[in-house]
Amino acid sequence: MYALRRPLMMSAPACLAGRWHGCFDTFNGVMLMLLVALPLAALTVWALARRRLAAGVTSAWRMSLAEVGMVYGTVPLVWLTLMPGSGAGTVPGRLSVVPLQDLATMGAGGIIGNLLILAALGFFTPMRFTALASLPRILALALGCSILIETAQYVLRLDRVSSVDDVLLNTSGAVLGALASRVWWRATAEAPSALARQAPAATG
Repeated sequence: MYALRRPLMMSAPACLAGRWHGCFDTFNGVMLMLLVALPLAALTVWALARRRLAAGVTSAWRMSLAEVGMVYGTVPLVWLTLMPGSGAGTVPGRLSVVPLQDLATMGAGGIIGNLLILAALGFFTPMRFTALASLPRILALALGCSILIETAQYVLRLDRVSSVDDVLLNTSGAVLGALASRVWWRATAEAPSALARQAPAATG
């Protein structure tokens, strides 16, 4: 963050003034607002968890963190992918449908960025939703979301290239995120099964 302080602060005047141009339509501005919103995100997790704890909900902190995390970690990055280029609205949509063709020109930054776009979605979603607590379902969810993003770029003529490699990287990032949180989402999936096994014993 120390190394990025100067580019981030370039957009600070526009963001502090509430101006759209120079803040929400730039990478630096979105990243700055993401950092500014971090305390609010933490406060939201705390408030949701306290409400659930008061209601006697189990795993209140994990559920609250997952809900906020999937939104906070996904929406700003998806917003960046939908930012219009200089020729938006005037140039036709462009497609790249040959797998692995664009990887060589992306560079390390482009590859890492595409892996991160849906990583939070893959990390937190199976922790929150038992029905999605499996790698094939996370893969399908991420694949569908990535295809929607690339389709929007093409249909809205945002002066971006809709690439199959972006879809592959976005989906891979979500799957890697799911693998990283597997310890917690497997517990989420196993909890209902444990309750179901206890129910007959209790009635008997």
